[in-house]
Amino acid sequence: MAELIATSATEGLVPVLHGPFTLTDAAPARITSVAPFNGKEKAVSAALKKALGLAFPAPNCALAKAEARIVWTGRGQAFLLDADPAPLAGLAALTDQTDAWAALRLAGPGADQVLARLIPLDLRPAVFADGAAARSALGHMMAVIWREGDGFVLLVMRSMARTAVHEIAAAMSAVAARG
Repeated sequence: MAELIATSATEGLVPVLHGPFTLTDAAPARITSVAPFNGKEKAVSAALKKALGLAFPAPNCALAKAEARIVWTGRGQAFLLDADPAPLAGLAALTDQTDAWAALRLAGPGADQVLARLIPLDLRPAVFADGAAARSALGHMMAVIWREGDGFVLLVMRSMARTAVHEIAAAMSAVAARG
């Protein structure tokens, strides 16, 4: 029987370096979609607080505590990253999304200028600060994006990983060339 080896969706595509910018794999070990059942939003936040020191995120927010993160992904839903969702059982619809997404980290001074070529949002630090999150178009594909430290984490559908890396790398090159 053949032995299958799990690989990241960005295997062989990253890292990409252009000027001060780096694009790397940011694949979390686990991604779980969390959608609180009707009337259970406060219970979900309480369970997250007790288990992980987090809360269910407000719209356009990402929260982190140690290795665990929770990122708003749309009305009444969020992605729980690198954490066990078991404390939320019975309070929310939980769906493993780990294999469905590719995760990339774009870092470097002016990374917002790179993404300005691809994402129709104002990503300047004064507007899209650390912990800000959004679901938006990235070129012609959908993405979940949040600011983390000096850069951004982007989630795109796994099938779009090669396209996302290509588009971001082209924008990195163009911005770096302005020097």
